[in-house]
Amino acid sequence: MPRLAAALRGLAVAAAALLTVTVVPSPAAEAARRPVPSSGMPKEFVALREVDPTIIQEMRYPTPHTFMGVPVDGYRRPVCLLTRDAARALHRAQRSFLRRGLSLKVYDCYRPQRAVDHFVRWAKDLGDQRMKAEFYPREDKTKLFDDGYIAAKSGHSRGSTLDVTLVRLPAVPTRPYVPGEPLTSCYGPKAGRFPDNSLDMGTGFDCFDTLAHTLDPRIHGRQRANRLLLKHGLERAGFVNLPEEWWHFTFTPETFPDTYFDFPVQ
Repeated sequence: MPRLAAALRGLAVAAAALLTVTVVPSPAAEAARRPVPSSGMPKEFVALREVDPTIIQEMRYPTPHTFMGVPVDGYRRPVCLLTRDAARALHRAQRSFLRRGLSLKVYDCYRPQRAVDHFVRWAKDLGDQRMKAEFYPREDKTKLFDDGYIAAKSGHSRGSTLDVTLVRLPAVPTRPYVPGEPLTSCYGPKAGRFPDNSLDMGTGFDCFDTLAHTLDPRIHGRQRANRLLLKHGLERAGFVNLPEEWWHFTFTPETFPDTYFDFPVQ
């Protein structure tokens, strides 16, 4: 009997082992738990100017000419940082545009997580609408999250996404924004918008309006042609456009598809 009992106990243990299920975390769950690095710039990143000094840089977020009306947290210098793969792809696109007498111009590149957090805090402060007349004249600030204009995470923080436009050469620099100056709608006629040396894309940069959707049917003629020129030129270099923003492109495959960095732009 003791041997029989021992054998039965052994069978029970084996059966329990067979019924045990090992739970393996999904890649998405692992990415969600991945810590956000906040130290120095990884070696896979580079200053765009080192790869292509001909691309014009008009970095908006270190300045007060933003949809918040103040410089954005995390931008210590007005420089474009990207993963090296994205910078090289942008260089390839730039060569093709230069042959047409045009140049790419970047408004924003890598964006630290602390900048995104700044956006979120601003969006929750419904009393601060100092830049509404330019950047979101028809958008209710209470709906910025629901309508997708503000989010807790941004692809920019992964290093392969940028905001970009086209400029005809020779380029005349865009004049600086003067805080407190009268504001005009980002979707009005180009002559009435804040001055920008870029081609007319139908709206200004960071325009929180459906007219900024790349293929919005209300945008036609030369404005639509300019958007498609930018889109097709960057697609040939490996970039993908975000349909809701004519200026927003991501190089694929991304060097860091799951990591949101937080080192400052400097």
